[in-house]
Amino acid sequence: MFFPIGDDQIRGGYYPIFSYSLLVLNGFVFIYQMLLPPDQLEIFLYTYSAIPVEILRGQDLFTLLTSMFLHGGWMHLIGNVLFLWVFGDNIEAAVGNARFIFFYLLGGVVASLAHVYFNPLSEIPSLGASGAISAVMGAYLVMFPKSKVKVFVFLFVILRKVTMPAVAFLGIWIGFQIISGMQNVGIGANDGGTAWWAHIGGFAVGVLFGFLFRRRALQFELG
Repeated sequence: MFFPIGDDQIRGGYYPIFSYSLLVLNGFVFIYQMLLPPDQLEIFLYTYSAIPVEILRGQDLFTLLTSMFLHGGWMHLIGNVLFLWVFGDNIEAAVGNARFIFFYLLGGVVASLAHVYFNPLSEIPSLGASGAISAVMGAYLVMFPKSKVKVFVFLFVILRKVTMPAVAFLGIWIGFQIISGMQNVGIGANDGGTAWWAHIGGFAVGVLFGFLFRRRALQFELG
């Protein structure tokens, strides 16, 4: 098991306003969730999460956006904001604030649609920022493959801090998502588990975006 804690930062570019604002916004929404009584929380989550069967009926399409700001627990939130904190700022600094927020939201919507496609009969609410953040990671792989990612690695009960190329870290990550997704075709989050195909769909959008703006990334130095 491993997770990122930092990376090389580009020198110059736009200040990553939206990357940091999204971190705060996700935190505030989660705190609001936790302050709701259990019955109201359930209504809130079912109202603003994306439910595949309803999306395919053309109902509550707005949840394709709202669902990416909801989280199912502290670890769900912390994992997502950690990945956004590590990988989001370089992308925004390179492409600009407006392009970044458009890309982030588009990545989240496409990720949700990928989840719906592979889980058309699911009535379980889908929520979380991981699809949009997967798009950020896909773009990062293409735009900053030579960046070094600082990673905490758990080996049984031993915790080690290592550094690895971004292409290696992100390659391992998406490889795991694809393998898990293939093993859950027709199941996905119907069992209440991870929405693997949302991750894969978001990552694919990010790779395409990365190729479109790769030249912008080449003008910056990493350090």
